[in-house]
Amino acid sequence: MVALVAAFAAMPLAAARADSRQPFPKPKPRCERPAFRVLLDVGHTADDPGARSARSATEFEFNLRLAREIERNLKDSGFTQTVVLVSKGPAIAALISRMRRANAAPADLFLSIHHDSVPEHFLESWLNAGSPARFSDRFRGHSIFVSFENRHLKESLHFASLLGSELKVRDLNYTPHYTERFMGSRQRELLDNRTGVYRFDKLYVLRTARMPAVLFEAGMIVNREEELALATPERRSTLALAATDAIEGFCGQRQAATKAVAGRHDGTSPAQARPHPMATGRRPTGDPQTARLLR
Repeated sequence: MVALVAAFAAMPLAAARADSRQPFPKPKPRCERPAFRVLLDVGHTADDPGARSARSATEFEFNLRLAREIERNLKDSGFTQTVVLVSKGPAIAALISRMRRANAAPADLFLSIHHDSVPEHFLESWLNAGSPARFSDRFRGHSIFVSFENRHLKESLHFASLLGSELKVRDLNYTPHYTERFMGSRQRELLDNRTGVYRFDKLYVLRTARMPAVLFEAGMIVNREEELALATPERRSTLALAATDAIEGFCGQRQAATKAVAGRHDGTSPAQARPHPMATGRRPTGDPQTARLLR
């Protein structure tokens, strides 16, 4: 009996010792928000507004409203250097102009805001409030794109996956239809099947950006139900919060990697200057296919 009591008495101490051997979760790298500059690119222009929604609103209207919501959220969160890029005129000239402005700025991240449509042959006709319009309820969801021609591919991929993860935890799903053969020339390689990150090398804004760059299609405005959701302040707020949290995480990790590199040049010890996984080309967690691309 005495032995049994002694065994039970020793259990809490043994458990405590075992617990003490468990490593504590590493704190996330701290982000110095005022020092981090984000460029929010508003896709298309008022003169060349992109896709039309199921109710004939322009993609540019959706893009501008969401970009402004993300801007407000970021600035309220301390990212005071956030800049929204809006241009006028025809599409090609406006695109070139926006990228010249973007590359002239010493920015840390470029996020292009868009809303999606579908290939022409999927569109159907209907009457919206007595006026003819076109829609497709076949697909719904967001998508995220990176270009392998961007000089900061590893960081672009990393931020894209962070953004997709933040959307996923908010119960927002990506559209998988870009992987299908019926998409023809618009078929894309899916790089991260958890978070909906696709490869699109020839996107001008991504391949010419001199900083980590991601294009975000926030949803299908040709889907009649999803269009209504995307037009609400609630959905814009959810998307903006997801973007802000992803930027916060990316900012801390990027600044930590930069400091580690600076520390090595300053003669800091190897332990102090250990590079962040992004600096070595390895991604600590996530889809194996994406991790392979980052190596």
